[in-house]
Amino acid sequence: MTSLKLTVVLLCVVLASGCASRVPNRSPIGETFPTVAGESLEGQRIELPLEVRGKPAIILVGYVQQAQFDGDRWLLGLMQAKTPIRILEVPTIKGMVPGLFAGVIDGGMRKGIPSEDWASVVTLYGADASRIVEMTGNSGGSNMRVMLLDAEGRVRWFHDRGYSASKCMELDVAARHFASLTSGTD
Repeated sequence: MTSLKLTVVLLCVVLASGCASRVPNRSPIGETFPTVAGESLEGQRIELPLEVRGKPAIILVGYVQQAQFDGDRWLLGLMQAKTPIRILEVPTIKGMVPGLFAGVIDGGMRKGIPSEDWASVVTLYGADASRIVEMTGNSGGSNMRVMLLDAEGRVRWFHDRGYSASKCMELDVAARHFASLTSGTD
């Protein structure tokens, strides 16, 4: 077997093992986002929710590559609305084996994401990924888990049923409300 074929086979095994066990979906509204650490595509270690503490933020969690289509629609809608808070994409790959191939997986993401967006993509593997899966569930993994965190890191808004223009507008309103609380204008 050539090294390219072996790499492709290993990558398929890694990705399949990352989503093998299903956790029922649940809403984490009112809960504090768990402390997790990952690495941005720029190579910076990022600890959440500490990275965004003090200001509200939107976190887009994807469990499988197919969730990117849903995530792109959320990003486009929020950017068109000029939502005034930080937005982070958090690819979340559960399991021990995928973490062994983090460099390969992240390298593949870098090829498909413009470098100016790398700081906003933070990948989680292993135990850190498992904490997020336990918080939201991973059934119907093609949909992003969209969360609005307040300044203290609590989940104040959540949606996991796919992009919806009306839900995007609802999220924008909520994000503006929480942004006004931290800026002193309401």
